Amino acid sequence: MDESRRLVTSVKPVRTSKAVAPVGTDRPLDSYLPESGNRGYRVSRYELDLAYKVVANRLDGRATVIATTTDVRAKYSLDLAQTMRVAKVALNGKRPAKFAHRNGKLTVAPAEKIPAGAILTFTIQYSGTPSPLQTMWGEVGWEELEEGSLVASQPNGAPTWFPCDDHPGSKATYRITVTTDAPFTAVANGTLLHKTSRSSRTTWVYEQPEPMATYLATVQVGHYETRKVAVTPVPQYAVHPPRLRAQFDKDFARQPQMLELFTRLFGPYPFAHYTALVTDDDLEIPIEAQGLSTFGANFCDGKGREERLVAHELAHQWFGNSLTLHRWRDIWLHEGFACYAEWLWSENSGGPSAQELSADAYRGLAGKPQDIVLGDPGPRDMFDDRIYKRGALTLHALRLRLGDDRFFTLLRTWTTENRHSNVTTEQFTDLATRFTDTSLRALWDGWLWDAALPPSPRI
Repeated sequence: MDESRRLVTSVKPVRTSKAVAPVGTDRPLDSYLPESGNRGYRVSRYELDLAYKVVANRLDGRATVIATTTDVRAKYSLDLAQTMRVAKVALNGKRPAKFAHRNGKLTVAPAEKIPAGAILTFTIQYSGTPSPLQTMWGEVGWEELEEGSLVASQPNGAPTWFPCDDHPGSKATYRITVTTDAPFTAVANGTLLHKTSRSSRTTWVYEQPEPMATYLATVQVGHYETRKVAVTPVPQYAVHPPRLRAQFDKDFARQPQMLELFTRLFGPYPFAHYTALVTDDDLEIPIEAQGLSTFGANFCDGKGREERLVAHELAHQWFGNSLTLHRWRDIWLHEGFACYAEWLWSENSGGPSAQELSADAYRGLAGKPQDIVLGDPGPRDMFDDRIYKRGALTLHALRLRLGDDRFFTLLRTWTTENRHSNVTTEQFTDLATRFTDTSLRALWDGWLWDAALPPSPRI
C-alpha cells in the first residue's frame, strides 16, 4: 500500500499442552490489533465458495477452514464481522456442542475434546451485506463500488467477507470460488483454474498454492477485460475496464522492465504470475494483494505520472506478500522496502538516483515532527508516510555502509531464505551482520530505535 490509508471515493458505503485453555483469557497475538487472531490452532488452508449479487451487494458464503490444533480447548474462535450472519457450523463434519457469533468472533465448542496435533476442520455457512470496517486507518475490507466490488483488507478487514484467523502470521493456501452476475468478471488471488457460465451467472475458481496472509486475500468484481501483456520473467496480466485499454498500455508500459530489474536485485519473482488491475472507480491510493495490485481509474490516465506507484506495488510481491511481517510493529519491512524499490527503479531507468531521492526524502522528514520510532511506531502511525520514507532511508544508509555488492546480495539472501514465510526486524538485522565485519549497532539504533533523525546518508 502506498503512503496513507486507502479511501475509496466512489463506494456506497507451538507449544503443546494437555491443559484446557478457556477462550477469553488468551493474551493478544499482536498488541497493535489485540482483537484480531486466535490461539489454539494453526490454519493450513481456506476453501471459500462465494456467491455475490452485485446490485443487492449480497454475499452468500460457505467456508471450509482446515487447521491443526496446538492445544486442547473447550472452545475455538474465528474472526468474522457482525455484518455476516452465520446459518450453520460443522466441526470435523459434526455439529458442535454450540456456537456463538458476537463482537466479531465466531466461537465454536466441540462436542468432544479434540487432542493437540489433530486436524480441525470448520465448515461455516454464512451470508450478509458486506461492508468495510471503520478503523483508525480508514475503511478496510469488502467495499461496494458503483458497479462491482473490491476487497482491500490491510490490516484487519478480512473478516468482513470470510471467517478466518486474521493475523499476518497465520498464512495458508486458498481456493476461492466466486459466482457472480454475468457479464461481471471476478478476480481473486492465484491461478484461474476454470470458469463456467450458467444462465445469467458465471463461476470463477482460483487456486493460491503459496501461503498467504488473510489481509492479502482479495476478490475484485467489475466490468473488466483481461489480457496477457508480457510473458517474461513471468506472465503478466492486465485487468481493466475496456475504456482504459489505451491508457493502461501507456501507464504500465515499463512494468515488465521493472519486474526484470527487481528479479535481478531482489531474487526470483515469488509467484506464478502478476496482475495489475484497474477499477472503474477512483481510489485514493493503490492496494496490494498477493499476486496482484489494484489501482483506481485516476491512476490510469495515459500520462505516466504514477510510475513510481507501479514500482511500489510490484515490489510488495517480495516485501509484504512472500515475506510477510509477523507483527504489525515491523511494517517498515513492507513499506520501507517498497519505497526504496521506487528509488531503485528511478535510478535504473534514467530518473534521479537513489542518492538524490534519499536527499529529497530526508529534507522532507526533517521538516516534520520527529516523534515516530521506525521499529515500533504504534498502531495509529504504522501507515504514516514517515514510515515509508524513513524505512527507505534506513536501507539507503545500509547500502552505503555495505556497498552495492554486499547490499544486494543481502536482499537476495533475505528473500530466498524467508520465501513465503513471516519475518521480523530482528531477523533482518541479524542477517545483515553476515555481510560486514564491523558492528551495525549504531546504524540500527539511529534509524530504527531513535525518534530523532540520524545524519542524512551520504556517499
